[in-house]
Amino acid sequence: MADLTGARWHKSTRSGSNGGDCVEVAENLPGVVAVRDSKDPDGPALVFEDAAWRVFIQSLKDE
Repeated sequence: MADLTGARWHKSTRSGSNGGDCVEVAENLPGVVAVRDSKDPDGPALVFEDAAWRVFIQSLKDE
């Protein structure tokens, strides 16, 4: 399990300001990227290896 103590979270630019579906990402952790629901900051986070995250983001750009 990744230690997310030092995570610096930022909200996705695709998230609206209406308090709806918001995603936050922490990319400052060594070797991993964490993703969480901004409405539940104390809830669970998904953690991806850097390489897997890059593949995921590239696949979104390719769509």
